[in-house]
Amino acid sequence: MRIYKKIFLPFPNLPKKHYICNVNIQSSCIMKKIFVILALFLAACGGNSNNNAGNGGLKGEVQLSGAFALYPLAIEWAAEFQKLNPGVKVEVRAGGAGKGIADALSQTVDFGMVSRALYKTEIDQGAIGFAVAKDAVVATINEDNPAIKDILAHGISADDAIKIWVTGEAKVWGDILGNGDQTPINAYTRSDACGAAETWAAWFGKKQDDLAGIKIYSDPGVVESVRKDVYGIGINNIGYAYNSRSHKPERNIKIVPLDGNSDGKISADEYFYDTKGDVTNAIARGKYPSPPARDLLLVSKGLPQNEAALEFLKYVLSKEGQQKSEPAGYIPMPDEKIQKSLELLK
Repeated sequence: MRIYKKIFLPFPNLPKKHYICNVNIQSSCIMKKIFVILALFLAACGGNSNNNAGNGGLKGEVQLSGAFALYPLAIEWAAEFQKLNPGVKVEVRAGGAGKGIADALSQTVDFGMVSRALYKTEIDQGAIGFAVAKDAVVATINEDNPAIKDILAHGISADDAIKIWVTGEAKVWGDILGNGDQTPINAYTRSDACGAAETWAAWFGKKQDDLAGIKIYSDPGVVESVRKDVYGIGINNIGYAYNSRSHKPERNIKIVPLDGNSDGKISADEYFYDTKGDVTNAIARGKYPSPPARDLLLVSKGLPQNEAALEFLKYVLSKEGQQKSEPAGYIPMPDEKIQKSLELLK
């Protein structure tokens, strides 16, 4: 005759089979059942209470919009963060730094991607900028330009850039090179409010609104316009001036060296444009002027309140997140700037 004994545990909703054991094997059966049930219960509690990034328990959505400059790297961060946190969806949209800051301030997104320094008026409205990477703006020119050899040897100084993009004094390359060359100059700039144009203009003491020329929407738009125009010269973030696979300048594009000392010639020390790695190394060493080198920001209105967004930002600032920067053609942030951003979160 078998005798059964009911064992009461503090889980009243569990099926009866979890409570009843054969008395002949009471010790082992009861203990096994208790341990299994407790383990399942504690695991469930732990999954609900610990939502740190990377443990698989974090859930929610994170939205970013803004600068074309930061878009490729943000896509890399988003993909990796979602692998670490399958319960989180990260959406990244490009549209220019102007859109990024507007969306951040209106709280349409968690973070605006901004490729310039914040204005005082934006800070007064609650904008907080977290420096997450560094890159630069470069001058791009059609490689089939008839004067290309002399242009690359001469480079452009800040004064030359003013003549090309602001006053319009330089209508042909002879006006820059001083050699009578009559090759026309078709200057391209950006039509959308963006960090690239603002940062480029800051190099010679101006603002984006001061820039003249043919106005084109977006970084890819400028590259394509210069590629099609043998007389074209434009401005681009390095992420668009260089091919993401070959790390060489985009097809039919050359990078115009900056003449930092305005002596009318590019020395060996001033030339570092053959590959994306060459120019990013120069930026990291301080060889490329800043501006047009600049910090790239994730901007929120006040401190992030969305837990998933907060964890995403922490990931971006972590060692793992910053390791994505260099392979993607960006410069990781120095430790002191990372620490400054983390201190803001406290």
